[in-house]
Amino acid sequence: MTRLEQLLEMLQQDPQDAFLNYALALEFAKTGDIDPAIDAIEGILARDENYLGAYYQLGKFYEQTLQPEKAILTYQKGMEIAKKQNNRKTLGELNEALLMLED
Repeated sequence: MTRLEQLLEMLQQDPQDAFLNYALALEFAKTGDIDPAIDAIEGILARDENYLGAYYQLGKFYEQTLQPEKAILTYQKGMEIAKKQNNRKTLGELNEALLMLED
């Protein structure tokens, strides 16, 4: 059984689990299947906008699929959440991703 299959099986037990959905998105991305990866992370953020780690990855997925406007908005939203959570490390990572994209 592949890791992707394992994750899908685990998600049958708890389809809303943010960590499992995040792992699923990363597995999809490893195979180059970016659209379901985006769907998984968008689902996480629709249920919990404070899941801070999802913003960076979603922004990168948008960059890969040539959607820079969505990437910028995603990084900016993540930066707002990082500020509210006083998470300077993630704020710096998101700011750097945004600056690299805008160059």
